[in-house]
Amino acid sequence: MATFIEDFMQTLGPEVSRQLASNLGLNKKTASQVIPQVAPLILGGLKKQMQEHGGEARVDHILNKYGSADVLNNIGGLFSEGAKSDNPDPRLGGLLGDSGMQAANMISKQFKLDENIAMKIIPMLAPVVLGALTQKRDQGGIGSSGIAALLDSDGDGSILDDVAGFLMGSLSGGGSRKGGALGGLLGGLLGKRR
Repeated sequence: MATFIEDFMQTLGPEVSRQLASNLGLNKKTASQVIPQVAPLILGGLKKQMQEHGGEARVDHILNKYGSADVLNNIGGLFSEGAKSDNPDPRLGGLLGDSGMQAANMISKQFKLDENIAMKIIPMLAPVVLGALTQKRDQGGIGSSGIAALLDSDGDGSILDDVAGFLMGSLSGGGSRKGGALGGLLGGLLGKRR
């Protein structure tokens, strides 16, 4: 998973950061820092769907329905529409559930963003992350089983260590605290039930 996010940040990160900053009035540094924190949550939601609701077929269904690779050709248009939304859904329907709301609140506090702005970030980024996964599945030639393996990159049946390690290691200068907060939220999303 870390490899996917690293690839995503290298290939799409600059454009996604620029468009996110432009459409939401953020500085580009903040935009570039928030993306690698939100992406693992989206992938974590996908992994949970795979584990609990039908395996690879469920992942295919979600990618086919919500992950059009075409959005990668018009990220500015997608974000422009998302920025205008009066009722953004950081839950992404059932993909993240309440964890999406909690993540939006954390992002608002950590980056000192207006809550209404923070609520838009996850639903704006989700189609791009899912679109990049679909592109990797279809054009990258890895297929559905490759996406399933990518969601659990070390093959131990748990996404949590894959994502937590990336969150903790990828951010510098205080980023580990932010990664720790969202990493803990991801633990809840993926089934550390009380």
